Amino acid sequence: MRPQPLTRRIIKLSFQDHAFKPLLSRREVWQRWSIPPFPPLHQDTSPPPPQRVPARRTNKAMRVTAIYTYPIKALRGIRLQEARLGPQGVEHDRRFMLCRVDDGDGEARLRNVTLAANPHCALFAQELAGPDILVRYLAPDPPVVPPDPDPASVLRVPLRPDVAGLAKARVNLHQSLVDAHRMGAPYDDWFTARFGFPTVLVFIGDERRPIPGTFAPVPDPCRGPAPWLAFSDLSPFLFTSTQSLGNVSARLSGGAMDMAKFRPNIVVDGEAEYDEDYWVDLSVRGEPAFTLTDMCCRCSSINVDYDTGRLAQGDHGIVLKKLMADRRVDLGYKYGPVFGKYGSLVPGRDSLTLRVGDPVTVESRSLERPVSDWPHKSKKDARLYQYSA
Repeated sequence: MRPQPLTRRIIKLSFQDHAFKPLLSRREVWQRWSIPPFPPLHQDTSPPPPQRVPARRTNKAMRVTAIYTYPIKALRGIRLQEARLGPQGVEHDRRFMLCRVDDGDGEARLRNVTLAANPHCALFAQELAGPDILVRYLAPDPPVVPPDPDPASVLRVPLRPDVAGLAKARVNLHQSLVDAHRMGAPYDDWFTARFGFPTVLVFIGDERRPIPGTFAPVPDPCRGPAPWLAFSDLSPFLFTSTQSLGNVSARLSGGAMDMAKFRPNIVVDGEAEYDEDYWVDLSVRGEPAFTLTDMCCRCSSINVDYDTGRLAQGDHGIVLKKLMADRRVDLGYKYGPVFGKYGSLVPGRDSLTLRVGDPVTVESRSLERPVSDWPHKSKKDARLYQYSA
């Protein structure tokens, strides 16, 4: 059955500092919070997109060097030679995610499991096997949590589970909400035994998360078909460059940086270090393919050792700090260094088959780096978006 047309609505405006600010009059509240029925995903105060200009042609031919998908968010990625791409990203990418169950005040709450907060996510390897995802736990020595009760156990997760009868769970990912499906006890118990805390596996199914802020490939999603996400953070694709990776590796002693730690979807051998900051439109095999919007600001997940499930030792444990020196180049997120850029298929394109080795051309560039407008950190500005039928 085809999903019903969706509209987007703001379901909550957080203004929670009453103890520290005078109460607003009814008129002031109305003036402050009145919004049109279908507001844009970003306010008028958002920075305008940088001016785009045609890219200069060079003799260097860029090519795709790697493609990754992450069926269960935060676990190890799967490297592909060829992939089908759609408006929501690489096929099967981040259709599932894990949440931690917190029982504070006698009420169960779900908290997203992230690699930054839970480095032992790196110990879970996943692979595609026909209609299923196979998940294995690669227990280190010494173990991160109590020993695995069944080291040989492999969890088989259907890529397209039957959601009939599955309970729903509200997931808040970067202030973009969705009511996902809980996969149930067999999956929850398997992950709980290996994480060492109550864990649930959720599936997005036919539900949809709005693309927040200016990460959408169109200036006003309200005026056309609304783009949406599965459990990707802020955009369907993340692009990185091997040239930029070389810059990171040069800062480290004890070996090169592994591109997999940056968790990209598409890797290209760019023309120059961090040139991708300015890319806007990309073609593949001579055809329009991608529009790139905002840069990717990094967190401590890039400091994780994937072999131990812990913070890496030496320079590899302070990669984030080293990038802080000169890569805090997003004026909208000044405390996080940038590596990579978010993107979507060009508007009007629904599919693309991408292969390692495909030629990539930068068709247009921006004169300045984009300025991100998400996520909102201020409580008074916080907005939670959700689609509703």
